[in-house]
Amino acid sequence: MIFPSLPADASVRHAMQLNPRTGDLLCQFHEELLRGESPLSVTERELIAAYVSGLNRCAFCRGTHEATALLFGVPEGLVERLLQDPALTDADERLRPLLAYARKLTLHQNEISAEDADRAYAAGWSERALHDTILIAATFNFMNRFVHGHGIEGGEDLHAERGRYLYQNGYLNVVAAPPE
Repeated sequence: MIFPSLPADASVRHAMQLNPRTGDLLCQFHEELLRGESPLSVTERELIAAYVSGLNRCAFCRGTHEATALLFGVPEGLVERLLQDPALTDADERLRPLLAYARKLTLHQNEISAEDADRAYAAGWSERALHDTILIAATFNFMNRFVHGHGIEGGEDLHAERGRYLYQNGYLNVVAAPPE
């Protein structure tokens, strides 16, 4: 255990409780980013979060956000298929350039180009949609490292429970010890 004060079955909220003020601010940011106004649907935003987390091999974030995305209507197994296929064949055609942008930003950030953005614009996405995609990818690159740095692992049951919680309640009260 990296943090002896955290329980063996620690989740993100436990790590956030180490500094409740920053934890609450992170939750407010997540609420606005993933549930606030955006040209991207909540479903699309949760899918991007799960996808980026899968690219980073962060089982906790991928599992939790995939469970949330499933409750919002993402087809079972889609995240895994997208992770196995860089062409993103199973993704909605319009969403592919945003997922490709998130992938490149996660795995090869120094190679992002205007052509990557142009593909998103050609698919009908606005600058705001691309901006929100970048924010989601950057946030989950951060959160994946937050989770790994604290030694948080979880398991299918915890991921499903956290996914249900986020689906039903959003992000604002995560630090306040929601029932698990």
